[in-house]
Amino acid sequence: AWNIQTSMELSLNGPVGQVYSLVVGNDLLFAGNKDGTILAWKFNAAANCFEPAASLKGHTLAVVTLVVGGNRMYSGSMDHTIRVWSLDTLQCVQTLTGHNHAVTSVLCWDQFLLSASLDNTVKVWAATESGNLEATFTHTEEHGLITLCGMHDSDSKPVLFCSCNDNSVRVYDLPAFSERGRIFSKEEVRSIQIGPGGLFFTGDGSGQVRVWKWSAEPNTTL
Repeated sequence: AWNIQTSMELSLNGPVGQVYSLVVGNDLLFAGNKDGTILAWKFNAAANCFEPAASLKGHTLAVVTLVVGGNRMYSGSMDHTIRVWSLDTLQCVQTLTGHNHAVTSVLCWDQFLLSASLDNTVKVWAATESGNLEATFTHTEEHGLITLCGMHDSDSKPVLFCSCNDNSVRVYDLPAFSERGRIFSKEEVRSIQIGPGGLFFTGDGSGQVRVWKWSAEPNTTL
Protein backbone atom coordinates (compact mmCIF):
# COMPACT_ATOMS: atom_id res chain seq x y z
CA ALA A 1 0.00 0.00 0.00
CA TRP A 2 1.13 3.55 -0.74
CA ASN A 3 0.11 6.83 0.81
CA ILE A 4 -0.56 8.91 -2.32
CA GLN A 5 -0.02 12.18 -0.42
CA THR A 6 3.36 11.33 1.08
CA SER A 7 4.42 8.48 -1.28
CA MET A 8 5.16 6.37 1.80
CA GLU A 9 5.09 2.64 1.16
CA LEU A 10 3.43 0.37 3.70
CA SER A 11 3.65 -3.41 4.00
CA LEU A 12 0.65 -5.52 4.99
CA ASN A 13 1.75 -8.35 7.22
CA GLY A 14 -0.33 -11.41 7.93
CA PRO A 15 -1.08 -14.85 6.49
CA VAL A 16 0.64 -15.37 3.17
CA GLY A 17 -0.97 -16.63 -0.02
CA GLN A 18 -1.80 -15.61 -3.56
CA VAL A 19 -4.23 -12.66 -3.57
CA TYR A 20 -6.80 -12.49 -6.40
CA SER A 21 -8.98 -9.55 -5.33
CA LEU A 22 -9.04 -6.46 -3.10
CA VAL A 23 -11.78 -4.15 -1.85
CA VAL A 24 -12.18 -1.50 0.85
CA GLY A 25 -15.23 -1.28 3.11
CA ASN A 26 -16.05 -0.02 6.59
CA ASP A 27 -12.45 1.19 7.09
CA LEU A 28 -11.13 -2.29 6.38
CA LEU A 29 -9.08 -3.62 3.48
CA PHE A 30 -10.22 -7.07 2.34
CA ALA A 31 -8.15 -9.50 0.25
CA GLY A 32 -9.55 -12.59 -1.47
CA ASN A 33 -7.06 -15.44 -1.30
CA LYS A 34 -6.30 -18.53 -3.32
CA ASP A 35 -7.17 -20.80 -0.38
CA GLY A 36 -10.72 -19.40 -0.12
CA THR A 37 -10.21 -17.14 2.88
CA ILE A 38 -10.84 -13.39 2.88
CA LEU A 39 -8.29 -11.52 4.97
CA ALA A 40 -9.08 -8.14 6.52
CA TRP A 41 -6.64 -5.41 7.63
CA LYS A 42 -7.30 -2.20 9.56
CA PHE A 43 -5.04 0.85 9.49
CA ASN A 44 -3.51 1.81 12.81
CA ALA A 45 -2.87 5.55 12.58
CA ALA A 46 -0.82 5.67 15.79
CA ALA A 47 1.60 3.01 14.56
CA ASN A 48 1.24 4.07 10.89
CA CYS A 49 0.73 0.51 9.72
CA PHE A 50 -1.92 -1.98 8.66
CA GLU A 51 -2.78 -4.65 11.20
CA PRO A 52 -4.58 -7.97 10.55
CA ALA A 53 -8.18 -7.60 11.76
CA ALA A 54 -10.02 -10.77 10.72
CA SER A 55 -10.05 -13.86 8.54
CA LEU A 56 -13.38 -14.66 6.87
CA LYS A 57 -13.83 -18.34 6.13
CA GLY A 58 -16.51 -20.09 4.11
CA HIS A 59 -15.39 -20.43 0.50
CA THR A 60 -13.70 -23.72 -0.37
CA LEU A 61 -11.74 -22.44 -3.40
CA ALA A 62 -10.08 -19.17 -4.44
CA VAL A 63 -11.95 -15.89 -3.92
CA VAL A 64 -11.48 -14.09 -7.23
CA THR A 65 -13.83 -11.10 -6.93
CA LEU A 66 -14.99 -8.78 -4.14
CA VAL A 67 -17.35 -5.80 -4.11
CA VAL A 68 -18.85 -3.65 -1.36
CA GLY A 69 -22.38 -2.26 -1.49
CA GLY A 70 -23.98 -0.56 1.51
CA ASN A 71 -23.17 -2.53 4.64
CA ARG A 72 -22.57 -5.74 2.71
CA MET A 73 -19.58 -7.29 0.98
CA TYR A 74 -20.07 -9.81 -1.81
CA SER A 75 -17.44 -12.41 -2.70
CA GLY A 76 -17.34 -14.58 -5.79
CA SER A 77 -15.31 -17.77 -5.84
CA MET A 78 -14.05 -20.59 -7.99
CA ASP A 79 -16.24 -22.83 -5.79
CA HIS A 80 -19.21 -21.55 -7.93
CA THR A 81 -20.78 -19.57 -5.06
CA ILE A 82 -21.27 -15.98 -3.99
CA ARG A 83 -21.19 -15.19 -0.29
CA VAL A 84 -22.85 -12.17 1.29
CA TRP A 85 -21.02 -10.77 4.33
CA SER A 86 -22.18 -8.24 6.89
CA LEU A 87 -19.59 -5.48 7.25
CA ASP A 88 -20.85 -4.88 10.79
CA THR A 89 -20.31 -8.43 12.08
CA LEU A 90 -17.99 -9.85 9.36
CA GLN A 91 -20.27 -12.90 9.28
CA CYS A 92 -21.65 -14.62 6.18
CA VAL A 93 -25.39 -13.91 6.04
CA GLN A 94 -26.25 -15.71 2.78
CA THR A 95 -24.70 -18.01 0.17
CA LEU A 96 -25.87 -17.69 -3.45
CA THR A 97 -25.64 -20.89 -5.48
CA GLY A 98 -27.11 -19.99 -8.88
CA HIS A 99 -23.95 -20.47 -10.95
CA ASN A 100 -22.47 -23.83 -11.98
CA HIS A 101 -18.91 -22.65 -12.68
CA ALA A 102 -16.43 -20.17 -11.21
CA VAL A 103 -17.90 -16.77 -10.32
CA THR A 104 -15.46 -14.32 -11.90
CA SER A 105 -17.00 -10.91 -11.20
CA VAL A 106 -19.59 -9.29 -8.92
CA LEU A 107 -20.95 -5.76 -9.37
CA CYS A 108 -23.35 -3.67 -7.29
CA TRP A 109 -25.69 -1.52 -9.37
CA ASP A 110 -28.41 0.48 -7.63
CA GLN A 111 -30.29 -2.06 -5.50
CA PHE A 112 -29.15 -5.00 -7.62
CA LEU A 113 -26.19 -7.37 -7.54
CA LEU A 114 -24.84 -8.58 -10.89
CA SER A 115 -22.59 -11.63 -11.17
CA ALA A 116 -20.61 -13.11 -14.05
CA SER A 117 -19.37 -16.66 -14.37
CA LEU A 118 -17.45 -19.05 -16.59
CA ASP A 119 -20.81 -20.84 -16.99
CA ASN A 120 -21.50 -18.24 -19.77
CA THR A 121 -24.10 -16.31 -17.76
CA VAL A 122 -24.63 -12.96 -16.10
CA LYS A 123 -27.16 -13.10 -13.28
CA VAL A 124 -29.10 -10.21 -11.76
CA TRP A 125 -29.92 -10.62 -8.06
CA ALA A 126 -32.52 -8.61 -6.15
CA ALA A 127 -33.61 -8.60 -2.53
CA THR A 128 -36.89 -10.28 -1.58
CA GLU A 129 -39.21 -9.16 1.21
CA SER A 130 -37.18 -11.31 3.61
CA GLY A 131 -34.04 -9.39 2.67
CA ASN A 132 -32.37 -12.34 0.98
CA LEU A 133 -31.10 -12.10 -2.59
CA GLU A 134 -32.67 -14.16 -5.36
CA ALA A 135 -31.74 -14.39 -9.05
CA THR A 136 -34.39 -12.45 -11.01
CA PHE A 137 -32.81 -12.50 -14.48
CA THR A 138 -30.17 -14.53 -16.33
CA HIS A 139 -28.39 -13.33 -19.46
CA THR A 140 -26.54 -16.00 -21.45
CA GLU A 141 -23.45 -15.50 -23.60
CA GLU A 142 -21.72 -17.85 -26.04
CA HIS A 143 -18.52 -17.73 -23.99
CA GLY A 144 -17.42 -17.64 -20.38
CA LEU A 145 -17.37 -14.24 -18.70
CA ILE A 146 -14.34 -12.69 -17.02
CA THR A 147 -15.32 -9.31 -15.63
CA LEU A 148 -18.18 -6.81 -15.40
CA CYS A 149 -18.11 -3.02 -15.26
CA GLY A 150 -20.93 -0.50 -15.25
CA MET A 151 -20.99 3.15 -16.28
CA HIS A 152 -23.28 5.79 -17.77
CA ASP A 153 -22.99 6.84 -21.41
CA SER A 154 -22.93 10.42 -22.74
CA ASP A 155 -26.73 10.54 -22.33
CA SER A 156 -26.49 9.34 -18.70
CA LYS A 157 -28.01 5.97 -19.59
CA PRO A 158 -26.72 2.89 -17.72
CA VAL A 159 -24.39 0.64 -19.70
CA LEU A 160 -22.83 -2.70 -18.76
CA PHE A 161 -19.50 -4.01 -20.07
CA CYS A 162 -19.14 -7.81 -20.14
CA SER A 163 -15.68 -9.13 -20.91
CA CYS A 164 -15.74 -12.66 -22.39
CA ASN A 165 -12.97 -15.21 -22.80
CA ASP A 166 -13.17 -14.96 -26.60
CA ASN A 167 -11.09 -11.74 -26.33
CA SER A 168 -14.10 -9.44 -26.72
CA VAL A 169 -16.13 -7.10 -24.54
CA ARG A 170 -19.89 -6.91 -25.05
CA VAL A 171 -21.55 -3.57 -24.31
CA TYR A 172 -25.20 -3.66 -23.20
CA ASP A 173 -27.86 -1.13 -22.36
CA LEU A 174 -29.47 -1.77 -18.99
CA PRO A 175 -31.91 -2.99 -17.87
CA ALA A 176 -32.94 -4.57 -21.20
CA PHE A 177 -29.52 -6.16 -21.98
CA SER A 178 -29.85 -4.95 -25.58
CA GLU A 179 -26.45 -5.07 -27.26
CA ARG A 180 -24.86 -1.68 -27.82
CA GLY A 181 -21.60 -2.75 -29.42
CA ARG A 182 -18.43 -4.79 -28.99
CA ILE A 183 -14.79 -4.16 -28.24
CA PHE A 184 -12.21 -6.58 -29.63
CA SER A 185 -8.79 -7.27 -28.19
CA LYS A 186 -5.78 -9.46 -28.95
CA GLU A 187 -6.02 -11.14 -25.54
CA GLU A 188 -8.63 -11.55 -22.81
CA VAL A 189 -9.68 -8.26 -21.25
CA ARG A 190 -9.26 -8.95 -17.54
CA SER A 191 -9.84 -5.47 -16.17
CA ILE A 192 -12.22 -2.62 -17.04
CA GLN A 193 -12.10 0.57 -14.98
CA ILE A 194 -14.06 3.80 -15.17
CA GLY A 195 -12.26 7.14 -15.28
CA PRO A 196 -13.36 10.79 -15.22
CA GLY A 197 -15.12 12.62 -18.03
CA GLY A 198 -16.57 9.60 -19.81
CA LEU A 199 -13.25 7.78 -20.01
CA PHE A 200 -12.83 4.08 -19.35
CA PHE A 201 -9.84 1.77 -19.49
CA THR A 202 -9.35 -1.84 -20.56
CA GLY A 203 -6.38 -4.02 -19.62
CA ASP A 204 -5.77 -7.28 -21.45
CA GLY A 205 -3.57 -10.35 -21.20
CA SER A 206 -0.97 -8.90 -23.57
CA GLY A 207 -0.13 -6.21 -21.02
CA GLN A 208 -1.78 -3.45 -23.04
CA VAL A 209 -3.94 -0.78 -21.41
CA ARG A 210 -6.28 1.06 -23.77
CA VAL A 211 -8.09 4.31 -23.02
CA TRP A 212 -11.61 4.76 -24.40
CA LYS A 213 -14.05 7.66 -24.44
CA TRP A 214 -17.76 7.72 -25.18
CA SER A 215 -18.61 9.68 -28.33
CA ALA A 216 -21.67 11.94 -28.36
CA GLU A 217 -21.89 11.69 -32.15
CA PRO A 218 -25.19 10.29 -33.49
CA ASN A 219 -25.14 6.56 -34.30
CA THR A 220 -21.72 6.18 -32.74
CA THR A 221 -21.21 3.86 -29.82
CA LEU A 222 -17.60 4.44 -28.79
